[in-house]
Amino acid sequence: MAPSEDSVSAWSCKQVAQWLQEEGFEQYVELLCTQHRLDGPSLLALTEADLRGPPLGLTVLGDIKRLTIALRRLQRQNQAQVEELGLQPSDSLPAGLSLGAAGAEWSCDGADRRFNGGDRLCNGTELRLRTNDRSGYGSGAAVCHTHSNGRCRQHLAGRLDPEVWKTVISSIYVFFVFGFTSFVMVIVHERVPDMRTYPPLPDIFLDSVPRIPWAFAMAEACGLILCYMFLLILLLHKHRSILFRRLCSLMGTVFLLRCCTMFVTSLSVPGQHLKCASKTYGDSWGKIQRALAIWSGFGMTLTGVQTCGDYMFSGHTVVITLLNFFVTEYTPRTWNLIHTISWVLNLFGIFFILAAHEHYSIDVFIAFYITTRLFLYYHTLANTRAYQHSRRARIWFPMFSFFECNVNGPVPNQYHWPFNKPAFMKTLIG
Repeated sequence: MAPSEDSVSAWSCKQVAQWLQEEGFEQYVELLCTQHRLDGPSLLALTEADLRGPPLGLTVLGDIKRLTIALRRLQRQNQAQVEELGLQPSDSLPAGLSLGAAGAEWSCDGADRRFNGGDRLCNGTELRLRTNDRSGYGSGAAVCHTHSNGRCRQHLAGRLDPEVWKTVISSIYVFFVFGFTSFVMVIVHERVPDMRTYPPLPDIFLDSVPRIPWAFAMAEACGLILCYMFLLILLLHKHRSILFRRLCSLMGTVFLLRCCTMFVTSLSVPGQHLKCASKTYGDSWGKIQRALAIWSGFGMTLTGVQTCGDYMFSGHTVVITLLNFFVTEYTPRTWNLIHTISWVLNLFGIFFILAAHEHYSIDVFIAFYITTRLFLYYHTLANTRAYQHSRRARIWFPMFSFFECNVNGPVPNQYHWPFNKPAFMKTLIG
């Protein structure tokens, strides 16, 4: 009996093998039918993602595409059986939405799958349509299917909601964290170890490299340049609200952790040039005034702020590194000059901090490591929507889950001039 004469959902492995041979894929009969026992229902559920990924792992692109086209044709011819099996019909989209031009790109579980027309039968947790322009989503709306605990929700993913109110909350969060950090720095200054009793700790870098008096000012200058670069990107980026919200949440979290480390352990002053001594500011009002002075001066020596005892870990390294990572993450990969400048400023800033003998090497190393890991972990989780809505994310990362719950995958690097004038800028940037 020919396979086409029987219901596809009732096909046996032998009939699937016969269909593969008729379609010209006899070389895959052994793999699909003998090794993996593919029958009629599993054939209707087969997707391009299944062909590419384990355990099948097909590597010939032409065969993958031709077999995908044949599968889609078979699924269209048997839509009733596909629906009966509880699968997503291959040609169904909500009213008013279409596939758009051929060659559209769908993303499933963060992995990009490109083909003509698109494949909406994806076994992953998320399915998202994008145009061939890799810099961002198409202008038309797209369909995003999110599967959670067997339930499927459909929502439009072509537009990222700026959620300005969440950005305001993140700004308030980092505002209070900086204020709390300033107050902790005042407390730490009161507990700074006596330099006569506790001399500087041995440090390979500080013992080997002579102190450069102007180096710390140069480190802060590197940080200011990176800050101006990020502010320009923030001004022109289409999704500036999401960028600023992420910067505030990460900056606030790292500095909150810094409050804990420098309060718990007081290290001795790293250099004899630092005129540090335990200070008592008297009553609480005096401490608050000193904290406000630190906070208003952003803790920078360029603004006349001098602090002692806040060594574990380096706040300057945190700021410089975080700004560098935001600049390189939210600019196109082809902007090599901007990325090079950003990394040079980051590395030179770290060197100048050490050359000024303002921090121990371990302070800078831990600050760089914690900042980069948190940035990478945050963005990895933000780009993996399956984890955003998991119970574990809500328990262990409640702030992340709150800020990122409605961000559908990676934020595209799209730019536009936010003002109506001058007109040529709006035309030039978009």
